[in-house]
Amino acid sequence: MELRINQKTYQVEADADTPLLWVIRDDLGLTGTKYGCGLAQCGACSVLVDGNVVRSCVTPVAGVVGREITTIEAIEDDEVGKRVVATWVEHQVAQCGYCQSGQVMAATALLKHTPAPSKAQIDAAMINLCRCGTYNAIHAAVDALAKQESV
Repeated sequence: MELRINQKTYQVEADADTPLLWVIRDDLGLTGTKYGCGLAQCGACSVLVDGNVVRSCVTPVAGVVGREITTIEAIEDDEVGKRVVATWVEHQVAQCGYCQSGQVMAATALLKHTPAPSKAQIDAAMINLCRCGTYNAIHAAVDALAKQESV
């Protein structure tokens, strides 16, 4: 099966129903995308597929053949992703950091689709779980980006 991940083409051998997360992490060694709950609830496994947030722990690899997949490893190759990461640092969002790759992916997708989201749109898009409770910092960073107050 041929996958396009981070602007590179990979030939992978996996069952069609293998979750994309396991191909990314185990077969390709891209470990920035995290396993959280395995039920598409927490968002730690979030990646972008054709610019949209997808929970890779429940996405069958066969469903993303021929699509553009972006993981946290390449998010700074995107101008919006680069701004998100810089603002995350500026606002000191991460605490333990485990969920942050998924948070960055969700914020990047939101801002690519809606460059100046309202508070309600931010609340609706930023639903990934954070066990450290950095929600205020996450929302402040996305709000700053929405207002273009940041880098």
